[in-house]
Amino acid sequence: MLRQFCQLVAIVSNQSKTKSTPRRGGFTFKQFFVAHDRCAMKVGTDAVMLGAWVGVGQVQRVLDVGCGSGLIALMLAQRTAGEVAIDAVELDSDAAAQARDNVLESPWPEKVRVHTQDIHHFAQQHTHCYDLIVSNPPYFEPAVACRDLARTNARYTETLTHDVLLDCAERLITAEGNFCVVLPYDIGEAFEVNAHQRCWYTARRLNISDRADTHKHRMMLALARRPVAKKEAELAIKRADGSYTTEFRQLITDFYLNY
Repeated sequence: MLRQFCQLVAIVSNQSKTKSTPRRGGFTFKQFFVAHDRCAMKVGTDAVMLGAWVGVGQVQRVLDVGCGSGLIALMLAQRTAGEVAIDAVELDSDAAAQARDNVLESPWPEKVRVHTQDIHHFAQQHTHCYDLIVSNPPYFEPAVACRDLARTNARYTETLTHDVLLDCAERLITAEGNFCVVLPYDIGEAFEVNAHQRCWYTARRLNISDRADTHKHRMMLALARRPVAKKEAELAIKRADGSYTTEFRQLITDFYLNY
């Protein structure tokens, strides 16, 4: 009882702190804080949208591939029941350490486990499967060098190609599970074609534009290993006047402050 009481006090304290006092060196959400000063890739809209969009009904085991700061894993911890287990895999040791710290400071320290490992090796070593696999994967080919190795590994497809990502998802997904990604629109279309050639099916697709009158610039996909009816939708993040659309606000309202 004493241990449960202490855990409850810690959770209430964390929630109160993140809601009332934004902190530096990261991003303050409604129920948790994500530090990202040791991560090559910072908290961004793509990851937030993916964490808010993926379906979590009936999910028992979740895998976040290339978790970075742990943002998506923590969003899914907030959205799922207490018994759900979440594994977060990150190759970069600094980012993985920061993700682990973020988890320990969150309301769900026993729900999320961070693994400092290459996803290919992780997939070979783990026999259990996941109802939901998510990834905000690298998407540029390594044609132009980044300013440092960590950013290169995080942004480019040199260490985590989309074929490797699909290979690992095929090995680790359950028969009824979904594999969800966010990508730039053109690259997302190629990724979807590649997935279909490997006997994946598109369950959901969200085409995203900055404004309704601009070109689509992002895509979120939910892929399944079984034949399903495809559901496709559009989302504009902002109106013509620069204010956020109602649809975008509804998507992220449980996470962003002041929404």
